[in-house]
Amino acid sequence: MSTAAAPSTIGLYTSGGDAPGMNAAIRGAVRGALHLGLNVFGISRGYSGMIAAEIEPMGPRSVSNIIQQGGTILKTSRSAEFLTPDGRRRAFESLRAHGIEGLICIGGDGSFRGAVEFYDEFKIPTVGVPGTIDNDLYGTDLTIGYDTAVNTALDAIDRIRDTAQSHDRIFLVEVMGRHAGFIGVASGIAGGAEEILIPETPTDLDAICRRLEQRAEQHKTSLIMIVSEGDEQGGAVEIGRKLGERLGVDFRVCILGHTQRGGRPTATDRMLASRLGYEAARAIAAGEANVMVGQVNGEIVYTPLRQTFTKKKPVNHGLLDMAAVLAE
Repeated sequence: MSTAAAPSTIGLYTSGGDAPGMNAAIRGAVRGALHLGLNVFGISRGYSGMIAAEIEPMGPRSVSNIIQQGGTILKTSRSAEFLTPDGRRRAFESLRAHGIEGLICIGGDGSFRGAVEFYDEFKIPTVGVPGTIDNDLYGTDLTIGYDTAVNTALDAIDRIRDTAQSHDRIFLVEVMGRHAGFIGVASGIAGGAEEILIPETPTDLDAICRRLEQRAEQHKTSLIMIVSEGDEQGGAVEIGRKLGERLGVDFRVCILGHTQRGGRPTATDRMLASRLGYEAARAIAAGEANVMVGQVNGEIVYTPLRQTFTKKKPVNHGLLDMAAVLAE
């Protein structure tokens, strides 16, 4: 962690993949910063908008009636141009032209990597707010959007199980999680899934086949398998193909995809986002630089931005052991 001179004018942006609750975080950050006497500018489309100077002042009414909305009113993007020195220089010039001295970034690991590199070059202090459905950032128990994504996946799993039971079928449900299996574990346990396949653990297809055969012998003719998209054996389609070749069984696949990103945020996400946005405003006003504001065991903590993506947040393998027992 480091500190800098407290800025009088800040910029606020959302970056990377959108996550339900980002608007609540925007609201918390804007009204928190204004209460502390800061001038606030909203930067549209993340780093792309920073480069293009899509920057507008924000007041308390700018964030009225948004807490319940999914997505982000500031819009978001992934900027290849910001990865270049020239792109970052143009972003800095845009900020300087508006008198912006500090930033609040609502996003995930890629967004925070960009913020760290930006600070190294131009000394613009940034406070991060963890906004990603993957829940994979070190330094916080929950990230904004994760709870909503899990509940969205769970609603789909419940509906699919009805069909699976009616037709005696095996369904593979693919959830988001290219590098992390937090959504897979939570939705799998809450949905009573018989198998949960995630990137953090090796997937033994032969062992799965043996368990499926044992369940068939026990007259269990329908079941749900949760597959994180980043599983090393492939996504749900590929794994279904491999298992089908081994067992001669027709596996049905449902890929939930971007449905998990959208929709109204849950109460948990609204509460978390409001608090973290507000605390980010307090942090930047106090001169904090290059930290992420997170919540651990109910308390607000600051974690150096670099650690949020260089340290691995572990999945609770005890939950996977429990899930295996409960699926018997």
